[in-house]
Amino acid sequence: MPERDQATASTRRFGDRSTFAIEVGDRLSPQLRTVDLWSAGVLLTVDDNAAFVPSFCLLMRRTAEAVRRRDVATCPYPGRSPWEIVRLLHEGPDEFRERYWFMRWGETTDNLSPYAYLDDDLVLMFSFHRPTHPRPEELGKVFEARIAPATFVATVEAAADLLEREVG
Repeated sequence: MPERDQATASTRRFGDRSTFAIEVGDRLSPQLRTVDLWSAGVLLTVDDNAAFVPSFCLLMRRTAEAVRRRDVATCPYPGRSPWEIVRLLHEGPDEFRERYWFMRWGETTDNLSPYAYLDDDLVLMFSFHRPTHPRPEELGKVFEARIAPATFVATVEAAADLLEREVG
């Protein structure tokens, strides 16, 4: 069940900002919605939170299905910190790095370098890469959150269900 955001009565939150959350806000047009993504207590959608619902939901559901099937690679560099893992992925060959890309959900996430891997949890790692990022203190940092795969899938699917039900 979505939580109501205290600040905006029309915003519905799925998940927990400290791990992973999707907040569905106002309808901007029949197929465009305000959607904010959170992970590790950090707002991810600082550059663009206007989601074109048909393609956004398709991308969300593909990600959720990959997690459900456990079709997410295991840790590429066991025993390393999230910062080291992301650095090594950036330095490595493209085809290897692309195995760890995650939540590539169009314009809403193109300000991020998002990666994930599976151990017992789904481990989400991301960094902001645009020099125009509105919070300069976040540039160069790698953020990490761990979430049960089933919880991630349920969060994404519940938000996608709401978006698709209310489109149009």
